[in-house]
Amino acid sequence: MSSKSIPAGFQQVRRDRLLQEEAHDSYRSKGKLAEPTICPDCHAVFSHGRWQWGIAAPADAQRVRCPACHRVHDHCPAGCVVLDGAFLQAHHDDIVHLVRNEAERQRAEHPLKRVMAFDDHEAELRLSTTDIHLARAIGEAVHHAYQGTLEFHYNPQELRLHVHWSR
Repeated sequence: MSSKSIPAGFQQVRRDRLLQEEAHDSYRSKGKLAEPTICPDCHAVFSHGRWQWGIAAPADAQRVRCPACHRVHDHCPAGCVVLDGAFLQAHHDDIVHLVRNEAERQRAEHPLKRVMAFDDHEAELRLSTTDIHLARAIGEAVHHAYQGTLEFHYNPQELRLHVHWSR
C-alpha cells in the first residue's frame, strides 16, 4: 500500500521498530535514585543503576525502601506459585528443597527477587514472590526437574504472574 492511498488522518504502521508499552508499576522508582542509596529494611544498596548486596554505603547515604521491601511491607506480591498433585505429596521434601535452593540462588544474585510467603502443606505448596521473574524461575525449575504441567497466567492490570505446576 503506497502512502498516497492512505486515507487522510491515518498513519501507516511501521513494522521496523519495537514499540514498548508503558507499564505503570507503582513499586518501580519514579525517577533515578541518588547513588548510593540504602534500603533501611534489608540493607541492599542502589549503586551503578541497580540494587545490589554487599556494597558498603556511607553513613550519609540516602535511605529509601527498595521495591522488594515495599512489596513485603504492603503485602502485595508480584508472583504467586502453586505446586500440587500426587507427585508433590510423594516427593514433597525433594521439591521443597529444590524450590528453596532456586529462591536462594535468585535472591543472592538479585536483591529484588525474594520469597514473601512460603505456605507448605502436604498436598499443596504456595509461594508469593516480590518479582514475577522469580515466580517463573521457580516454576520452570520444578518443571525442568520433574516435568508435569506448568501454566502461567499473567494479569497485566495487576502486573502479577500466577504460576501453577502439577503432576
